[in-house]
Amino acid sequence: MTDFGGITPAVLLVDDEAAFVETMAKRLTKRGLKVYSALSGKEALDRLADGGPSKVDVVILDVKMPGMDGLETLAAIKQHHYNIEVLMLTGHATVENAIEGMKGGAFDYLMKPCDLDQLLAKVAQAVEKKRAHEAKILEAKVKMLTLKRGLD
Repeated sequence: MTDFGGITPAVLLVDDEAAFVETMAKRLTKRGLKVYSALSGKEALDRLADGGPSKVDVVILDVKMPGMDGLETLAAIKQHHYNIEVLMLTGHATVENAIEGMKGGAFDYLMKPCDLDQLLAKVAQAVEKKRAHEAKILEAKVKMLTLKRGLD
């Protein structure tokens, strides 16, 4: 079992295949994750904007979806929710898509069907990166407040 440091990470699973989402959500939940789901890029963005999953750590995002595809969804997530890490998942991987996703800010890129232990390990790494980034932001804010108080 993957160690998440005693904290339950929250993931948003985004894929247009409802059966895949349902099965994967059950498997991830059994392994200690809080799982939200969306069946399209638009639904994922709506959920994030509504604050439904107010504290999503990682989005697991399918690349090939009708309407708004994974790369478009990734761009929108990074534009509005820059601190959420995104794992791209696809059964239609190409080198070009992988490069495009990584350039767009994806944490990593996995092929479907992916090994569950590998996915959990990537989620753990993404959560660690997100928390380290949040800690740096907090440290910078404390430093700014300390300097500001020293000047007052």
